[in-house]
Amino acid sequence: MRYRDLCDDPCFANLPGKIELDTWGRVLMTPPSTYHGLVQGRLCHRLGTLGGEVFGEVAVVTAEGIFVTDAAWASAEFVKRHRGETPLMHAPDICVEVASPSNSDKELQEKTAAYFGAGAKEVWILYLKSKRCEFHGPQGLMERSSFAVDLSELFK
Repeated sequence: MRYRDLCDDPCFANLPGKIELDTWGRVLMTPPSTYHGLVQGRLCHRLGTLGGEVFGEVAVVTAEGIFVTDAAWASAEFVKRHRGETPLMHAPDICVEVASPSNSDKELQEKTAAYFGAGAKEVWILYLKSKRCEFHGPQGLMERSSFAVDLSELFK
């Protein structure tokens, strides 16, 4: 299955949660919790302080398949260059995954690598249960993001 086919299929029009396609065209679906959505919304609000544009969720073509970020941020220049793309053929500057109980460490590592392969500058992983955020750069785990975003009270 191709992503455009999925978008155009009325059977998938009103499903709760997000849908992703992996390398083999398999449909992956993970309905998020209410708390997941709340933290996601708070994060989007905070990312907005950077200027540029915030995506609540956006589909990104990677070498591993089409993945949907839980949140993303991109510069105004990026948005101008990629405005008409669905899915995006290049990853936004910051791609964020809010880890769900069903996400394995391996899956999160693979998504992180896939987003970097598609051009992301940073990948953030938010862990709801432990109320923490990991920041990854192309060289690996970072102590903090290079983007000045106040994440205090994100997990309240």
